[in-house]
Amino acid sequence: MLLFHAVTAVHLLAARFVAAVPVDAAESPAIEIDPTAEPLDALAQLQQQAVGLLEQNESVTKRAPKGCSLATTALRRDWEYMTKVERKAYISAVQCLQKLPSKSDPTWAPAAKTRYDDFVAIHVNQTMYIHGNGLFLTWHRYFVWAYEQALRNECGYTGYQPYWNWFAHTDNIYKSPVFDGSDTSLGGDGEFFSHNGSLAGASTIPIPSGQGGGCIKSGPFKNMQANIGPIRPGMQGITDLVPDITVQNHRCLRRDLSSYIPKKWFTTANLLNVTIGAGSKTHKLFWTEIQGRYPDGFLGLHTSGHYTMGGDATDLYSSVNDPAFWLHHAMLDRMYWIWQTLHPSEANKVAGTLTLTNKPPTRDATIDEPLNLGVNGDTKLIKDMFNTLGGTPLCYIYA
Repeated sequence: MLLFHAVTAVHLLAARFVAAVPVDAAESPAIEIDPTAEPLDALAQLQQQAVGLLEQNESVTKRAPKGCSLATTALRRDWEYMTKVERKAYISAVQCLQKLPSKSDPTWAPAAKTRYDDFVAIHVNQTMYIHGNGLFLTWHRYFVWAYEQALRNECGYTGYQPYWNWFAHTDNIYKSPVFDGSDTSLGGDGEFFSHNGSLAGASTIPIPSGQGGGCIKSGPFKNMQANIGPIRPGMQGITDLVPDITVQNHRCLRRDLSSYIPKKWFTTANLLNVTIGAGSKTHKLFWTEIQGRYPDGFLGLHTSGHYTMGGDATDLYSSVNDPAFWLHHAMLDRMYWIWQTLHPSEANKVAGTLTLTNKPPTRDATIDEPLNLGVNGDTKLIKDMFNTLGGTPLCYIYA
């Protein structure tokens, strides 16, 4: 099996500057990948194709915008290929944020008690304006970057945000190093809790129950306590709901790992569709496909990740409570990064309105929309988030 992991990526890129989005490049030539390939192999080939195309663009390889280059860029890596020491360092930094006091105005978010809660609170507060609309991809890109900075600047973490490769361990999610319950995981499944599965895709797509549903029972986040939410969980049987960030709800974090979803949606067909297939041709198509077409019973890669975790991660508002949220959204951002590189003529565009599924109806989003992270970061614009090596403020690539 061809695995393009962190070491290989470093070797391929080490001597060159690569920009994530060559603005002036023509559309990339057609890329052919065997649709019968295993998803990990197909993803490895996509990454190699993207890197190769970028290396051919002289207007990109000979410049270093805003002081960002391969000599200074951060390298985000697959959790699976990090050492145990590196994983434990990341876990310790997350636990540090969960102990530091909140910076949020207590009159705005009384439920926020920790720095980690600050990130949950702004996501809850902005939910209707950062999902299913034109801000979705760039707001979450900035959100993950700001969290990465908090881990580094406030908790002494020296690495960068890792990602969970959705296409690994699809045959047995319980063996994923992200969820295997070891001391170098993000915690395992929840305790068994009898419930009637989950309703995903705006409550239109039923997901069978897994083996969990209750409090995380193993790993570093065993019995982790959350303060915000749940507000609108997709998993059935959760009754301790709160209305918003004004009500603290101190409770354990719940998870219900799904073996059903990875086999059904983390497939080569779905991967190729959003990267080089019919669903990749325009920004609007990519944005729609990766989020999901719920009326068609299609969950999409983004929503599939949330419902693979289950439990609290199924809450559109407060899913950030699960520490695996960040690895999931880093993977989403990696897909966005690959897609941008393969589709340069569409890479700096935006589609959608300003509200969730345009309810209530609003105007179309533009590249000058502000991205608000509250106390977690300065307000930036959508256009500031297009280039991950643009230095405004992003400076990272994926391996």
